[in-house]
Amino acid sequence: MNKYEMTVVLSAKLEEEERTAVLTNINNYITRFGGTVVNVEEVGKKKLAYEIQKMKEAYYYFITLEGTSNTPNELEQQLRIMEPVVRYLIVRTEA
Repeated sequence: MNKYEMTVVLSAKLEEEERTAVLTNINNYITRFGGTVVNVEEVGKKKLAYEIQKMKEAYYYFITLEGTSNTPNELEQQLRIMEPVVRYLIVRTEA
């Protein structure tokens, strides 16, 4: 199993319940594609470096996960079509 770190930036227009639902969806996708969630860290609402989709602030989450080499590719396909996800980044970490 490879270790990955994922950063997810969610729209600032979402309520807490909606953010929780999106994170639950992301966790479900991770497990569906053969991965396990190690840690989810909520950083909170932060100012963006530049305006994205007419938003100046967004919610940041850092998710540590383990999975196969195919897990990030499958996960990115799902994140790309999720509307509340403004930006995401998945990187492999050294074990």
